[in-house]
Amino acid sequence: MTRITTHILDTSLGQPAADVRVWLESLDGQKITRISETQTDADGRAAKLTPEPVASGHYRLCADIGAYFKATGRETLYHTAIVDVMIDGEQDHYHLPLLISPYSYSTYRGS
Repeated sequence: MTRITTHILDTSLGQPAADVRVWLESLDGQKITRISETQTDADGRAAKLTPEPVASGHYRLCADIGAYFKATGRETLYHTAIVDVMIDGEQDHYHLPLLISPYSYSTYRGS
Protein backbone atom coordinates (compact mmCIF):
# COMPACT_ATOMS: atom_id res chain seq x y z
CA MET A 1 0.00 0.00 0.00
CA THR A 2 1.21 3.51 -0.84
CA ARG A 3 0.33 7.15 -0.43
CA ILE A 4 0.11 9.72 -3.25
CA THR A 5 0.81 13.42 -2.79
CA THR A 6 1.08 16.39 -5.13
CA HIS A 7 2.43 19.92 -5.13
CA ILE A 8 1.15 22.32 -7.78
CA LEU A 9 3.37 25.22 -8.81
CA ASP A 10 2.32 28.04 -11.13
CA THR A 11 5.53 28.43 -13.14
CA SER A 12 4.22 31.52 -14.95
CA LEU A 13 4.13 33.39 -11.64
CA GLY A 14 6.89 31.49 -9.86
CA GLN A 15 4.69 30.59 -6.90
CA PRO A 16 2.54 27.78 -5.47
CA ALA A 17 -0.95 27.35 -6.93
CA ALA A 18 -3.30 27.66 -3.95
CA ASP A 19 -6.93 26.54 -3.84
CA VAL A 20 -6.74 24.21 -6.85
CA ARG A 21 -9.33 21.44 -6.70
CA VAL A 22 -7.61 18.07 -7.14
CA TRP A 23 -9.01 14.55 -7.14
CA LEU A 24 -7.73 11.02 -7.46
CA GLU A 25 -9.44 8.32 -9.52
CA SER A 26 -8.74 4.62 -9.81
CA LEU A 27 -9.27 2.89 -13.16
CA ASP A 28 -10.22 -0.75 -13.52
CA GLY A 29 -10.84 -1.46 -17.19
CA GLN A 30 -13.66 0.92 -18.16
CA LYS A 31 -14.70 1.55 -14.54
CA ILE A 32 -13.52 4.86 -13.04
CA THR A 33 -13.90 5.43 -9.30
CA ARG A 34 -13.21 8.73 -7.58
CA ILE A 35 -11.19 7.94 -4.45
CA SER A 36 -10.76 11.39 -2.97
CA GLU A 37 -11.09 15.11 -3.62
CA THR A 38 -9.39 18.05 -1.91
CA GLN A 39 -7.87 21.46 -2.59
CA THR A 40 -4.30 22.62 -2.51
CA ASP A 41 -3.26 24.67 0.49
CA ALA A 42 -1.50 28.07 0.44
CA ASP A 43 1.77 26.26 -0.39
CA GLY A 44 0.16 24.45 -3.36
CA ARG A 45 0.22 21.08 -1.59
CA ALA A 46 -2.54 18.48 -1.38
CA ALA A 47 -1.36 16.44 1.59
CA LYS A 48 -4.67 14.63 2.14
CA LEU A 49 -5.05 13.30 -1.40
CA THR A 50 -4.85 9.72 -0.11
CA PRO A 51 -6.03 9.71 3.51
CA GLU A 52 -5.71 5.92 3.33
CA PRO A 53 -2.93 4.12 1.44
CA VAL A 54 -3.85 2.79 -2.01
CA ALA A 55 -3.09 -0.56 -3.61
CA SER A 56 -1.18 -1.22 -6.81
CA GLY A 57 -3.09 -0.17 -9.89
CA HIS A 58 -3.98 2.39 -12.52
CA TYR A 59 -4.75 5.90 -11.20
CA ARG A 60 -5.42 9.40 -12.48
CA LEU A 61 -4.49 12.51 -10.56
CA CYS A 62 -6.67 15.36 -11.87
CA ALA A 63 -6.41 19.10 -11.20
CA ASP A 64 -8.99 21.74 -12.10
CA ILE A 65 -6.48 24.24 -13.46
CA GLY A 66 -9.11 25.94 -15.64
CA ALA A 67 -10.94 27.24 -12.56
CA TYR A 68 -7.62 28.26 -10.97
CA PHE A 69 -6.61 30.38 -13.97
CA LYS A 70 -10.12 31.85 -14.28
CA ALA A 71 -10.03 32.84 -10.58
CA THR A 72 -6.71 34.61 -11.19
CA GLY A 73 -8.09 36.46 -14.23
CA ARG A 74 -6.09 34.57 -16.87
CA GLU A 75 -7.07 32.60 -19.94
CA THR A 76 -5.88 29.03 -20.30
CA LEU A 77 -5.84 26.30 -22.91
CA TYR A 78 -6.32 23.44 -20.45
CA HIS A 79 -9.37 22.90 -18.29
CA THR A 80 -8.09 19.84 -16.43
CA ALA A 81 -4.54 18.59 -15.96
CA ILE A 82 -4.51 14.79 -15.85
CA VAL A 83 -1.60 12.66 -14.66
CA ASP A 84 -2.27 9.05 -15.66
CA VAL A 85 -0.05 6.67 -13.67
CA MET A 86 0.53 3.05 -12.76
CA ILE A 87 1.19 2.77 -9.02
CA ASP A 88 3.22 -0.01 -7.42
CA GLY A 89 1.64 -0.56 -4.00
CA GLU A 90 4.94 -1.92 -2.71
CA GLN A 91 6.40 1.60 -2.90
CA ASP A 92 5.95 3.69 0.24
CA HIS A 93 5.12 7.00 -1.43
CA TYR A 94 4.51 8.61 -4.81
CA HIS A 95 4.94 12.38 -4.97
CA LEU A 96 3.59 13.71 -8.27
CA PRO A 97 4.31 17.45 -8.58
CA LEU A 98 2.44 19.38 -11.25
CA LEU A 99 3.99 22.43 -12.91
CA ILE A 100 1.35 24.60 -14.56
CA SER A 101 1.14 27.69 -16.74
CA PRO A 102 -1.78 28.94 -18.85
CA TYR A 103 -0.64 27.07 -21.96
CA SER A 104 1.24 24.05 -20.63
CA TYR A 105 1.64 21.65 -17.75
CA SER A 106 4.17 18.99 -16.86
CA THR A 107 4.86 16.51 -14.11
CA TYR A 108 7.55 14.22 -12.76
CA ARG A 109 7.99 11.77 -9.93
CA GLY A 110 9.30 13.73 -6.98
CA SER A 111 10.68 12.52 -3.70
